[in-house]
Amino acid sequence: MLNLAYSIDDTVVINEEIYEVNLAFDNVLRLFDMLNDNELTDADQITIGLEMFLGEPLEKSLDEQEEIFYKIFKSTVGQDTEDSKLVDIEGNPMPSMESSQDDKKKVYSIKQDAAYIYASFYQDYGIDLIEAQGELHWYKFQALLAGLRQDTKFKEVIEIRTMELPKGKGSAKHREEVKKAKEAYKLKLE
Repeated sequence: MLNLAYSIDDTVVINEEIYEVNLAFDNVLRLFDMLNDNELTDADQITIGLEMFLGEPLEKSLDEQEEIFYKIFKSTVGQDTEDSKLVDIEGNPMPSMESSQDDKKKVYSIKQDAAYIYASFYQDYGIDLIEAQGELHWYKFQALLAGLRQDTKFKEVIEIRTMELPKGKGSAKHREEVKKAKEAYKLKLE
């Protein structure tokens, strides 16, 4: 989790061993892709995941690798959502692109919305995400994604996806326009 009071520490200590972890945003995104690959066995995912995190194979038993992978994942990219909720300086929850507690519906996909995210980062921050691969940290990427201005394409797409359909008399034309926009930007099943 990003904490402005401290520098980002990419080391994880497990059983008195220190592991330097690669948390570049593109590496983390590839890790998520790999973990969602149904053709890989759990053992393969653990072995490959550790190699992605550490940059080299880990010569330990599968049980040890499983424990290390789980602890690294849990303490870095898999932190509990309660621990990683953004709050303001007074501790109040900040608005988020995540859906509300009542509505668990997914409103964006890093994969499907990649072009919108790329364009929005370039527009808002002047960051070319392709050139930032291997450099931009996962925690920074998440913070920048959440902080995009409303006038970026990515935020506009999310607004369309979450927009309520107009109700009442005289709104039939507007309702159809909103339906068409929602259909054009709807998330496809991954």
